[in-house]
Amino acid sequence: MRTKLLRRFAVALAAMALLGAPLSAAAAAPVRAPHAAPAAPGWTQVWSDEFNGRTAHNTQPGTGVDTSQWTYDMGQGNWGTGEIESMTNTTANVYQDGGNLVITAIRDNTKANQPDQGWTSGRIETVREDFGAPIGGEVAVESRIQDPNLTGAAAEGYWPAFWMLGTPFRHGVTWPGGGEIDAMENVNGIDKVWGTLHCGVAPGGPCNEFTGRGGNTPCPTTTPAATCQNAFHTYRVEIDRSASPEEIRWYVDGQEYWHVSSNDPGMDPTTWANAVDHPFFIIFDLAMGGGFPDNVPQPMHTTPTDATQSGGSMRVDYVRVYTMAGSMPPPPLPTATPELGSGALLATGLLPIGAVLFYRRRRARRATQQQ
Repeated sequence: MRTKLLRRFAVALAAMALLGAPLSAAAAAPVRAPHAAPAAPGWTQVWSDEFNGRTAHNTQPGTGVDTSQWTYDMGQGNWGTGEIESMTNTTANVYQDGGNLVITAIRDNTKANQPDQGWTSGRIETVREDFGAPIGGEVAVESRIQDPNLTGAAAEGYWPAFWMLGTPFRHGVTWPGGGEIDAMENVNGIDKVWGTLHCGVAPGGPCNEFTGRGGNTPCPTTTPAATCQNAFHTYRVEIDRSASPEEIRWYVDGQEYWHVSSNDPGMDPTTWANAVDHPFFIIFDLAMGGGFPDNVPQPMHTTPTDATQSGGSMRVDYVRVYTMAGSMPPPPLPTATPELGSGALLATGLLPIGAVLFYRRRRARRATQQQ
Protein backbone atom coordinates (compact mmCIF):
# COMPACT_ATOMS: atom_id res chain seq x y z
CA MET A 1 0.00 0.00 0.00
CA ARG A 2 1.33 3.42 -0.93
CA THR A 3 2.74 5.37 1.98
CA LYS A 4 0.99 8.62 2.81
CA LEU A 5 3.22 11.56 2.08
CA LEU A 6 4.02 14.75 3.88
CA ARG A 7 3.28 18.04 2.21
CA ARG A 8 4.72 20.32 4.84
CA PHE A 9 4.31 21.53 8.38
CA ALA A 10 3.34 25.21 8.00
CA VAL A 11 4.09 27.22 11.13
CA ALA A 12 3.51 30.75 12.29
CA LEU A 13 7.05 31.82 11.47
CA ALA A 14 6.36 31.03 7.81
CA ALA A 15 3.32 33.20 7.47
CA MET A 16 4.96 36.54 6.74
CA ALA A 17 6.98 35.16 3.85
CA LEU A 18 3.93 33.41 2.48
CA LEU A 19 2.11 36.70 2.53
CA GLY A 20 4.81 38.26 0.43
CA ALA A 21 7.20 39.69 3.02
CA PRO A 22 10.85 39.64 1.91
CA LEU A 23 12.56 36.28 2.25
CA SER A 24 15.94 35.86 3.86
CA ALA A 25 18.99 36.57 1.72
CA ALA A 26 19.47 32.84 1.26
CA ALA A 27 16.04 32.52 -0.33
CA ALA A 28 15.93 35.68 -2.43
CA ALA A 29 15.91 35.24 -6.20
CA PRO A 30 18.02 37.54 -8.37
CA VAL A 31 16.11 40.16 -10.32
CA ARG A 32 15.70 39.53 -14.06
CA ALA A 33 13.15 40.27 -16.74
CA PRO A 34 10.20 37.82 -16.62
CA HIS A 35 9.83 35.29 -19.41
CA ALA A 36 7.09 35.86 -21.93
CA ALA A 37 3.91 33.83 -21.71
CA PRO A 38 4.61 30.21 -22.68
CA ALA A 39 3.98 29.60 -26.37
CA ALA A 40 2.69 26.39 -27.93
CA PRO A 41 5.40 25.83 -30.60
CA GLY A 42 8.08 23.42 -29.45
CA TRP A 43 6.06 21.89 -26.63
CA THR A 44 4.84 18.29 -26.94
CA GLN A 45 1.90 17.18 -24.81
CA VAL A 46 2.82 13.89 -23.14
CA TRP A 47 -0.14 13.36 -20.78
CA SER A 48 -3.44 14.89 -19.76
CA ASP A 49 -6.74 14.34 -18.04
CA GLU A 50 -9.63 16.42 -19.37
CA PHE A 51 -12.04 15.08 -16.70
CA ASN A 52 -14.79 14.21 -19.14
CA GLY A 53 -16.44 11.55 -17.01
CA ARG A 54 -20.20 11.26 -16.49
CA THR A 55 -21.83 14.52 -15.47
CA ALA A 56 -23.88 14.75 -12.29
CA HIS A 57 -27.62 14.71 -13.08
CA ASN A 58 -30.50 15.31 -10.68
CA THR A 59 -29.72 13.10 -7.67
CA GLN A 60 -27.11 11.05 -9.51
CA PRO A 61 -23.53 12.11 -8.81
CA GLY A 62 -20.91 12.29 -11.51
CA THR A 63 -18.33 9.58 -11.80
CA GLY A 64 -15.27 9.44 -9.63
CA VAL A 65 -11.82 9.85 -11.14
CA ASP A 66 -10.22 7.30 -13.45
CA THR A 67 -8.36 5.02 -11.04
CA SER A 68 -6.02 3.88 -13.79
CA GLN A 69 -4.75 7.48 -13.73
CA TRP A 70 -5.35 8.59 -10.14
CA THR A 71 -5.00 7.31 -6.59
CA TYR A 72 -7.19 8.54 -3.75
CA ASP A 73 -5.47 9.57 -0.53
CA MET A 74 -7.68 8.40 2.30
CA GLY A 75 -8.20 9.15 5.96
CA GLN A 76 -7.39 11.98 8.33
CA GLY A 77 -5.74 14.73 6.36
CA ASN A 78 -2.96 15.70 8.78
CA TRP A 79 0.18 15.25 6.69
CA GLY A 80 2.08 17.46 9.09
CA THR A 81 0.12 20.51 7.95
CA GLY A 82 -2.48 20.69 10.71
CA GLU A 83 -5.41 20.33 8.29
CA ILE A 84 -8.43 18.78 10.02
CA GLU A 85 -10.57 17.13 7.30
CA SER A 86 -10.84 13.42 6.50
CA MET A 87 -10.15 12.55 2.86
CA THR A 88 -12.56 10.15 1.13
CA ASN A 89 -13.06 8.48 -2.24
CA THR A 90 -16.82 9.08 -2.34
CA THR A 91 -18.51 11.02 -5.11
CA ALA A 92 -19.87 13.38 -2.46
CA ASN A 93 -16.34 14.76 -2.18
CA VAL A 94 -14.60 13.91 -5.48
CA TYR A 95 -16.42 13.61 -8.79
CA GLN A 96 -16.52 14.71 -12.42
CA ASP A 97 -19.15 17.15 -13.60
CA GLY A 98 -19.56 19.04 -16.86
CA GLY A 99 -16.01 18.34 -18.00
CA ASN A 100 -14.49 19.30 -14.64
CA LEU A 101 -12.99 17.52 -11.68
CA VAL A 102 -14.80 18.74 -8.57
CA ILE A 103 -13.42 18.40 -5.04
CA THR A 104 -15.91 19.50 -2.38
CA ALA A 105 -15.39 20.01 1.35
CA ILE A 106 -18.44 19.08 3.41
CA ARG A 107 -19.13 19.43 7.12
CA ASP A 108 -21.37 16.99 8.94
CA ASN A 109 -24.43 18.97 10.04
CA THR A 110 -24.32 17.32 13.45
CA LYS A 111 -20.93 19.00 14.02
CA ALA A 112 -22.13 22.50 13.18
CA ASN A 113 -21.14 23.81 16.62
CA GLN A 114 -17.69 22.18 16.38
CA PRO A 115 -16.05 23.91 13.41
CA ASP A 116 -12.87 21.80 13.47
CA GLN A 117 -14.74 18.48 13.38
CA GLY A 118 -16.84 16.55 10.91
CA TRP A 119 -15.23 17.83 7.67
CA THR A 120 -14.65 15.53 4.69
CA SER A 121 -12.93 16.39 1.42
CA GLY A 122 -10.72 14.86 -1.26
CA ARG A 123 -7.10 14.49 -2.31
CA ILE A 124 -5.90 12.61 -5.40
CA GLU A 125 -2.50 12.01 -6.93
CA THR A 126 -1.40 10.63 -10.26
CA VAL A 127 -0.51 6.98 -10.60
CA ARG A 128 2.23 8.08 -12.96
CA GLU A 129 5.36 9.39 -11.35
CA ASP A 130 7.51 10.18 -14.38
CA PHE A 131 6.74 13.85 -15.05
CA GLY A 132 10.21 15.36 -15.18
CA ALA A 133 12.32 17.62 -17.34
CA PRO A 134 14.60 15.67 -19.68
CA ILE A 135 18.29 16.49 -19.46
CA GLY A 136 18.80 19.53 -21.66
CA GLY A 137 15.04 20.09 -21.93
CA GLU A 138 11.97 21.36 -20.10
CA VAL A 139 8.75 20.08 -18.59
CA ALA A 140 5.57 22.11 -18.03
CA VAL A 141 2.64 21.10 -15.82
CA GLU A 142 -0.51 23.14 -16.34
CA SER A 143 -4.07 23.15 -15.01
CA ARG A 144 -7.10 25.41 -15.36
CA ILE A 145 -8.75 25.82 -11.97
CA GLN A 146 -11.46 27.73 -10.15
CA ASP A 147 -10.93 27.96 -6.40
CA PRO A 148 -13.93 27.57 -4.07
CA ASN A 149 -16.24 30.50 -4.79
CA LEU A 150 -16.32 31.75 -1.21
CA THR A 151 -14.83 34.83 0.41
CA GLY A 152 -14.67 36.45 3.81
CA ALA A 153 -15.81 34.54 6.88
CA ALA A 154 -17.48 31.85 4.76
CA ALA A 155 -14.09 30.91 3.25
CA GLU A 156 -12.04 30.68 6.46
CA GLY A 157 -10.01 27.47 6.44
CA TYR A 158 -10.35 26.56 2.76
CA TRP A 159 -6.97 25.53 1.29
CA PRO A 160 -7.12 24.32 -2.35
CA ALA A 161 -3.85 23.23 -3.95
CA PHE A 162 -2.37 21.96 -7.23
CA TRP A 163 1.15 20.71 -6.59
CA MET A 164 3.83 18.10 -7.20
CA LEU A 165 6.02 15.91 -5.05
CA GLY A 166 9.30 14.45 -6.21
CA THR A 167 9.02 10.76 -7.07
CA PRO A 168 11.83 10.00 -4.58
CA PHE A 169 9.18 10.35 -1.84
CA ARG A 170 7.62 7.13 -3.08
CA HIS A 171 10.97 5.42 -2.71
CA GLY A 172 12.07 6.34 0.78
CA VAL A 173 13.38 9.91 0.62
CA THR A 174 11.96 12.21 3.29
CA TRP A 175 10.49 15.69 2.95
CA PRO A 176 11.68 18.22 1.87
CA GLY A 177 14.85 16.74 0.34
CA GLY A 178 13.10 15.13 -2.62
CA GLY A 179 11.46 18.38 -3.66
CA GLU A 180 7.96 19.82 -3.58
CA ILE A 181 6.72 22.30 -6.18
CA ASP A 182 3.45 24.06 -5.33
CA ALA A 183 1.98 25.25 -8.62
CA MET A 184 -1.06 26.85 -6.97
CA GLU A 185 -2.12 27.32 -3.38
CA ASN A 186 -4.87 29.56 -2.08
CA VAL A 187 -6.26 30.08 1.42
CA ASN A 188 -9.27 31.67 3.09
CA GLY A 189 -10.84 32.92 -0.14
CA ILE A 190 -8.10 35.52 -0.65
CA ASP A 191 -7.70 36.69 -4.24
CA LYS A 192 -4.11 35.53 -4.52
CA VAL A 193 -2.08 32.55 -5.80
CA TRP A 194 1.01 31.28 -4.01
CA GLY A 195 3.77 29.29 -5.76
CA THR A 196 6.63 27.69 -3.84
CA LEU A 197 9.63 25.34 -4.01
CA HIS A 198 10.46 23.25 -0.93
CA CYS A 199 13.87 21.60 -0.75
CA GLY A 200 16.86 20.62 1.35
CA VAL A 201 16.35 20.16 5.08
CA ALA A 202 13.82 21.36 7.63
CA PRO A 203 13.90 23.60 9.48
CA GLY A 204 16.10 26.10 7.66
CA GLY A 205 18.33 24.99 4.81
CA PRO A 206 18.62 26.43 1.30
CA CYS A 207 14.84 26.71 0.95
CA ASN A 208 14.31 28.46 4.28
CA GLU A 209 11.95 25.76 5.55
CA PHE A 210 9.28 25.52 6.64
CA THR A 211 8.55 28.57 4.47
CA GLY A 212 10.13 27.51 1.17
CA ARG A 213 11.21 29.77 -1.68
CA GLY A 214 7.93 31.24 -2.76
CA GLY A 215 6.13 34.14 -4.38
CA ASN A 216 2.52 35.23 -4.78
CA THR A 217 0.34 37.49 -6.87
CA PRO A 218 -3.35 38.40 -7.25
CA CYS A 219 -5.17 36.50 -9.97
CA PRO A 220 -5.30 38.52 -13.21
CA THR A 221 -8.58 40.31 -13.90
CA THR A 222 -9.41 38.54 -17.16
CA THR A 223 -12.82 40.19 -16.88
CA PRO A 224 -13.88 43.06 -14.62
CA ALA A 225 -13.98 41.89 -11.00
CA ALA A 226 -12.64 38.41 -11.88
CA THR A 227 -10.90 36.73 -8.94
CA CYS A 228 -9.27 33.40 -8.11
CA GLN A 229 -12.63 32.40 -6.60
CA ASN A 230 -15.23 33.45 -9.16
CA ALA A 231 -13.41 32.56 -12.40
CA PHE A 232 -11.17 29.89 -13.87
CA HIS A 233 -7.47 30.68 -14.15
CA THR A 234 -4.62 28.75 -15.76
CA TYR A 235 -1.74 27.82 -13.48
CA ARG A 236 1.51 26.53 -14.92
CA VAL A 237 4.95 25.53 -13.67
CA GLU A 238 7.94 25.02 -15.96
CA ILE A 239 11.15 23.24 -14.96
CA ASP A 240 13.86 24.37 -17.37
CA ARG A 241 17.03 22.28 -17.69
CA SER A 242 17.89 23.56 -21.15
CA ALA A 243 20.45 26.09 -19.93
CA SER A 244 22.63 26.92 -16.96
CA PRO A 245 21.50 27.96 -14.45
CA GLU A 246 18.48 25.68 -14.35
CA GLU A 247 15.23 27.38 -13.39
CA ILE A 248 11.66 26.86 -12.23
CA ARG A 249 9.05 29.39 -13.38
CA TRP A 250 5.50 29.96 -12.12
CA TYR A 251 2.73 31.42 -14.29
CA VAL A 252 -0.88 32.43 -13.87
CA ASP A 253 -2.88 33.08 -17.05
CA GLY A 254 0.34 33.12 -19.07
CA GLN A 255 2.08 35.74 -16.91
CA GLU A 256 5.20 34.75 -15.02
CA TYR A 257 5.06 35.93 -11.41
CA TRP A 258 7.83 33.94 -9.69
CA HIS A 259 11.02 32.02 -10.49
CA VAL A 260 13.74 30.16 -8.65
CA SER A 261 17.16 29.36 -10.16
CA SER A 262 19.83 26.80 -9.34
CA ASN A 263 22.34 29.59 -8.72
CA ASP A 264 20.16 31.70 -6.42
CA PRO A 265 21.96 32.91 -3.28
CA GLY A 266 22.07 30.14 -0.70
CA MET A 267 21.24 27.33 -3.15
CA ASP A 268 23.82 24.59 -3.72
CA PRO A 269 24.09 22.09 -6.61
CA THR A 270 23.39 18.98 -4.52
CA THR A 271 20.26 20.38 -2.88
CA TRP A 272 18.95 21.57 -6.26
CA ALA A 273 19.63 18.24 -8.00
CA ASN A 274 17.99 16.24 -5.20
CA ALA A 275 14.90 18.46 -5.27
CA VAL A 276 14.46 19.16 -8.99
CA ASP A 277 16.45 16.92 -11.35
CA HIS A 278 14.13 13.90 -11.28
CA PRO A 279 10.48 13.05 -12.06
CA PHE A 280 7.44 14.19 -10.08
CA PHE A 281 3.84 13.13 -9.51
CA ILE A 282 0.85 15.52 -9.44
CA ILE A 283 -1.60 16.16 -6.59
CA PHE A 284 -4.92 18.00 -6.29
CA ASP A 285 -6.49 18.49 -2.89
CA LEU A 286 -8.85 20.69 -0.93
CA ALA A 287 -7.73 20.86 2.68
CA MET A 288 -9.56 22.49 5.58
CA GLY A 289 -7.66 24.37 8.25
CA GLY A 290 -3.99 24.01 9.08
CA GLY A 291 -0.87 26.09 9.54
CA PHE A 292 -1.18 28.06 6.30
CA PRO A 293 -4.81 29.31 6.57
CA ASP A 294 -4.41 29.74 10.34
CA ASN A 295 -1.66 32.31 9.71
CA VAL A 296 -3.04 34.25 6.75
CA PRO A 297 -3.58 37.03 7.48
CA GLN A 298 -1.81 37.57 10.78
CA PRO A 299 -2.37 37.36 13.70
CA MET A 300 -2.66 33.60 14.04
CA HIS A 301 -6.27 32.43 14.21
CA THR A 302 -7.92 29.02 14.19
CA THR A 303 -9.68 27.83 11.04
CA PRO A 304 -12.25 26.73 10.03
CA THR A 305 -14.67 28.70 12.18
CA ASP A 306 -18.39 28.55 12.98
CA ALA A 307 -18.96 30.90 10.02
CA THR A 308 -17.11 28.71 7.48
CA GLN A 309 -19.56 27.55 4.84
CA SER A 310 -19.82 23.87 4.00
CA GLY A 311 -19.89 22.76 0.36
CA GLY A 312 -17.18 24.90 -1.22
CA SER A 313 -15.70 23.26 -4.33
CA MET A 314 -12.42 23.40 -6.19
CA ARG A 315 -13.12 22.86 -9.90
CA VAL A 316 -10.44 21.64 -12.33
CA ASP A 317 -11.04 21.90 -16.08
CA TYR A 318 -7.94 19.92 -17.11
CA VAL A 319 -4.38 19.02 -16.19
CA ARG A 320 -1.73 18.61 -18.91
CA VAL A 321 1.97 17.82 -19.03
CA TYR A 322 4.26 19.06 -21.81
CA THR A 323 7.94 18.54 -22.58
CA MET A 324 10.33 20.41 -24.84
CA ALA A 325 13.68 19.39 -26.36
CA GLY A 326 16.14 17.16 -24.55
CA SER A 327 16.93 13.69 -25.82
CA MET A 328 17.37 11.76 -22.60
CA PRO A 329 14.87 10.75 -19.90
CA PRO A 330 15.15 12.18 -16.39
CA PRO A 331 18.07 10.71 -14.43
CA PRO A 332 17.68 7.77 -12.01
CA LEU A 333 16.02 8.51 -8.70
CA PRO A 334 18.34 9.67 -5.92
CA THR A 335 19.25 7.16 -3.25
CA ALA A 336 17.22 7.58 -0.08
CA THR A 337 19.03 9.83 2.38
CA PRO A 338 17.71 9.29 5.93
CA GLU A 339 19.59 12.33 7.24
CA LEU A 340 17.23 14.67 5.36
CA GLY A 341 14.60 16.26 7.53
CA SER A 342 14.64 17.60 11.05
CA GLY A 343 15.08 14.51 13.19
CA ALA A 344 12.97 11.64 14.47
CA LEU A 345 10.15 10.52 12.19
CA LEU A 346 6.98 8.62 12.88
CA ALA A 347 6.14 5.16 11.59
CA THR A 348 5.54 6.55 8.12
CA GLY A 349 9.16 7.61 8.04
CA LEU A 350 8.06 10.99 6.71
CA LEU A 351 6.21 13.04 9.33
CA PRO A 352 8.24 15.23 11.71
CA ILE A 353 7.28 14.38 15.26
CA GLY A 354 7.35 18.05 16.20
CA ALA A 355 4.50 18.73 13.78
CA VAL A 356 2.40 15.94 15.21
CA LEU A 357 2.97 16.96 18.83
CA PHE A 358 2.19 20.62 18.04
CA TYR A 359 -1.19 19.80 16.53
CA ARG A 360 -2.03 17.16 19.12
CA ARG A 361 -1.53 19.78 21.83
CA ARG A 362 -3.59 22.33 19.90
CA ARG A 363 -6.43 19.85 19.34
CA ALA A 364 -6.35 18.92 23.03
CA ARG A 365 -6.76 22.59 23.94
CA ARG A 366 -9.69 22.90 21.50
CA ALA A 367 -11.37 19.81 22.95
CA THR A 368 -11.03 21.24 26.47
CA GLN A 369 -12.50 24.56 25.38
CA GLN A 370 -15.49 22.84 23.76
CA GLN A 371 -16.37 20.79 26.83
